[in-house]
Amino acid sequence: MSVNDDEVLRVAARGDGVTADGRHAAFAAPGDRLTPEGAVVPGPHHQQPPCKHFPECGSCQLQHLDDASWTQFIADRVAGALAAQGLETWIRAPLLSPPNTRRRATLHAERRGRQVRLGFTRQNSHELIDLEECWVLVPELFALVAPLRGMLAALIPGTRRINVHLTQTDQGPDILIDGLEAEGLAAAEALSAFSHRHHLARLSIDEGFGPSARYEPEPVTVTLGGVAVPFPPGNFLQATPEGEASLVAAVQDIAGEARAVADLFAGLGTFTFAFPKAKVYAAEAARDPIMALKAAAGAAGRAVFAEHRDLFRRPVTAKDLANFDAIILDPPRAGAREQITEIAQSGTSLIAYVSCNPSTFARDAETLCQAGYRLDWVQPVGQFRWSTHVELAAKFSRQG
Repeated sequence: MSVNDDEVLRVAARGDGVTADGRHAAFAAPGDRLTPEGAVVPGPHHQQPPCKHFPECGSCQLQHLDDASWTQFIADRVAGALAAQGLETWIRAPLLSPPNTRRRATLHAERRGRQVRLGFTRQNSHELIDLEECWVLVPELFALVAPLRGMLAALIPGTRRINVHLTQTDQGPDILIDGLEAEGLAAAEALSAFSHRHHLARLSIDEGFGPSARYEPEPVTVTLGGVAVPFPPGNFLQATPEGEASLVAAVQDIAGEARAVADLFAGLGTFTFAFPKAKVYAAEAARDPIMALKAAAGAAGRAVFAEHRDLFRRPVTAKDLANFDAIILDPPRAGAREQITEIAQSGTSLIAYVSCNPSTFARDAETLCQAGYRLDWVQPVGQFRWSTHVELAAKFSRQG
């Protein structure tokens, strides 16, 4: 047995450290050592976790890693997913979002006696961690946690659990509470007073029939590519401004010269509005974001054709895609198997694939490569600080 068999060499996909002899250890970093009893002896890349709730809180899994080892973890995740499909390419240095930059999150709240607990769930559990501090949320959102407890204490009936969606928008914090019935004058006054006191952009309640704004002094927007886009309550937004900027820059690097662009799974238009000189076709299955995108494009005078379209059931055909200089796609975690089949047959010379799941990305990448595309590079992005969640943007090109 080598004297180094007890050294942790890498961090596996779910966050466990793995030694040279194949042992797994929770909360171990590369360079740590394991004793025969399995205890972790910290090494040079093992940092003191900054948050008092780690490792119980399910929001973070990797606070014990320094930035160098977290960076390597992200690159290894991408390389491992590609290798599983027989692929390899240039993996650029991962771009990390700093602490306290996450601008959207879903917290959970429930009553315990007279008190309300509000926070993320415990790792691998439904039990709530009542947040006293948070090193990932932007300060403007975390500052609402304690006041929200007080307000919800008067509104949550019994032991029902509700969800609180927080987003930082152009006008300030946007809150959507779902699973809460807030009827009557007293509840309406409490919601309005809370919103005014804490300078909210909007407060919405979803009682099971869709969000209804209870407080919204002016229309709520998020700015994408210099365009103010109406923001539907609780909608998807890239987790951090830094993460969004990294992904947009990578996509512009790929398709910046294109004059006709197809943006598939377009959402609110994160990438649609990144190409002000191009004609853009934007397709999205969710109705609210594509309507917001369409309205914003019209108001800004952008050359955008927006279509409400389910790309899983009705993918854009290869024949239609052949009319574009570049294709951008940013599918959900399941990937884009049906749409990729059409893209592979389109012959479009440039593809920018943005993904939040390296495994389904690699599966789709193999389909493209088998059809004659070349995977030129992958840009990993770590915008979920200290999480095992990995995002990326990748360039595919085809000659002739």
